[in-house]
Amino acid sequence: MYLHLGQDVIVNERTIVGVFDMDNSTVSRHTRAFLARAQREGRVVNVSLELPKSFIVCEENGRETVYISQISTATLLRRAVG
Repeated sequence: MYLHLGQDVIVNERTIVGVFDMDNSTVSRHTRAFLARAQREGRVVNVSLELPKSFIVCEENGRETVYISQISTATLLRRAVG
């Protein structure tokens, strides 16, 4: 199955490592450091034209990509199981 993350971005659900709420998870300095490192390494794809609500970590062929989305984690979960 595939999951629509926003705009025209769709990922294979098998590649998803985790879906994280932006407000709750970025409180941790470890998460902020992870996102900053991913940004520096060019592994962040922003699919949000609005205020970001979630980020999705995917791994495919040993390469990790972080998608920033305006879609809430609850909505993404409903899409994944629906």
